[in-house]
Amino acid sequence: MPKMPRDISGRELANLLKKFGYEITRQTGSHMRLTSSIKNEPHHITIPEHTPLKIGTLSQILKDIANYLKIGKDDFIRKLFEG
Repeated sequence: MPKMPRDISGRELANLLKKFGYEITRQTGSHMRLTSSIKNEPHHITIPEHTPLKIGTLSQILKDIANYLKIGKDDFIRKLFEG
């Protein structure tokens, strides 16, 4: 199982997700709303702009995106942080 970073900020995660088609569509306070249409249907996620993100929050965000992309969470983590 690949290791998730423990010191990533919400903004860093938002930038990494650009390679999967996610763009910040709005921001309310300290929460960013990102949207991707890479699978021909929009997918929205909300990421808190905290430094660092809590590991449980990060894990849930990554799980949600992996489900949308229809790939395993471990594969998604590898592609996101290692590639």
